[in-house]
Amino acid sequence: RIIFDVIMESDSHDNAQSAKKNSKTSLLDSGEDFEVLDEEDIDDDEPPPLEDAGEGKVKPTNSENANADPDPTGQVDEWLDVLGNGQLKKKVLKEGEGRDSRPQKGQNVKIRLKTSLVDGTLVEEKPDFAFTLGDGDVIQALDLTVQLMALGEEALIQTDAKYAYGARGSLEPAVPANAELSLEVKLLEATDAPDLELLPPAEKIALASQKRERGNAHYQRGDYAFAVNSYSIALQITESSSKVDITPEEEEGLLDVKVKCLNNMAASQLKLDHYDAALKSCVSALEHQPDNIKALFRMGKVLALQGEFTDAIQTLRKALKLEPSNKTIHAELSKLVKKHSEQRGAEQAMYKKMLGNHSDNSSTQKPRAKSSWGLSWKWLFGATAVAIGGVALSVVIAARN
Repeated sequence: RIIFDVIMESDSHDNAQSAKKNSKTSLLDSGEDFEVLDEEDIDDDEPPPLEDAGEGKVKPTNSENANADPDPTGQVDEWLDVLGNGQLKKKVLKEGEGRDSRPQKGQNVKIRLKTSLVDGTLVEEKPDFAFTLGDGDVIQALDLTVQLMALGEEALIQTDAKYAYGARGSLEPAVPANAELSLEVKLLEATDAPDLELLPPAEKIALASQKRERGNAHYQRGDYAFAVNSYSIALQITESSSKVDITPEEEEGLLDVKVKCLNNMAASQLKLDHYDAALKSCVSALEHQPDNIKALFRMGKVLALQGEFTDAIQTLRKALKLEPSNKTIHAELSKLVKKHSEQRGAEQAMYKKMLGNHSDNSSTQKPRAKSSWGLSWKWLFGATAVAIGGVALSVVIAARN
């Protein structure tokens, strides 16, 4: 897997304004005063379906110089610059069982963890913290350095905020914004991940839900690329084949987790402006649950962003019909109908202008044609008169003779 940095961006939310009611759109003429969904009305285990969600920022606190030597006594190794940029360093405090005992990506590891700010302020302690290596279950500093540790090894890790909690910081654990951290880690255990085909359905549901919840945490923090990664892993778990018996209820449970992952993945892909991928996620969710409000809403937004206004309006109308009291869908639909109407008006004005120019050209050509025909008739009449006069003159002369 390629380790990459995700640029943290602050969530921004444009408040939807109610559009003027269109007499041609019956669904927007209800006249009811709807209320926006509150967070408590949304599933706690997934990002808000129709509104952006983000954690409150923690105000940064003054810390000691990050260049102060954090090395405790008893060191047995020098600092290892893990990435070569000086922002993630590892020092061995106690040797382990050797390189052959190092864990591999995809294995489940258990560590003893003590997290502190560089000024020595304790953040948290976890005596037996377990996670899957390389799945994005933890901060990048741990994912990158634990794979370099031998079983039983104790190490000190110093990381820049970029590979920890970034510019936003964290509320749980309490970490200030842009805070560098010192991590004391001991690798306690490394075991192979369970065979998904042999995993009991209940455990498979629990594992997929755990990955999905981690994706939700990334989404809440604005780490949308990491969120997509976590949702993808959860989907792989729900879609894996099984060699054990599974009840209809367990199948329904797996399907429910799968649809939630697809919905939340679409939300993350929308944030990343990956419209085609987001549309594909919505379509997949609707294949399983055709009346899923969240999938319909996001699909409508994607179609609108792609310029497919007619399809977008139809999709949002279906969502509003399923949940008429949802003011967010109502406002989004009203805004889209107004925008589409303005676009059609502009197109009609353009066509009218084009047709008007054509009419003007035709009108300028007609008088010319008329005058040309008039001129031809005059010449014909004159020539006829001359001919008749000539004949009459000849008759007169002949009579005199």
